[in-house]
Amino acid sequence: MPASNPVSYFVRYAGLSQPADRFVSHYRDVHAPILGEFPGIRGLTLFQPADWHDPQGVNPGGADFMAQMDFDDLGAFQAALESDVRARARTDFANLAVGDARVTHQAMSRERLF
Repeated sequence: MPASNPVSYFVRYAGLSQPADRFVSHYRDVHAPILGEFPGIRGLTLFQPADWHDPQGVNPGGADFMAQMDFDDLGAFQAALESDVRARARTDFANLAVGDARVTHQAMSRERLF
């Protein structure tokens, strides 16, 4: 089986009720430890918006929160998705204060250039 690139899995939340403190606290204190039990997970990084301005007038993404999970390759990521831990994470998702937020999931092959 040929080696593949590492995979990052992004979960993006847009339109969370503000302030999002309750959501972030539950994610960090309860949801993240569940994700940490994924077989093959190498890391979890959480992102919250920074107060920024680009004078070139780019279109901001509008995310209120993002999570990035890293895996060695597509096989490791797929094994995590098929694990009992994934089912527990999806069950806990109901406890997150998501409200009407738009939640998207995206797996991406990763290539670090520098």
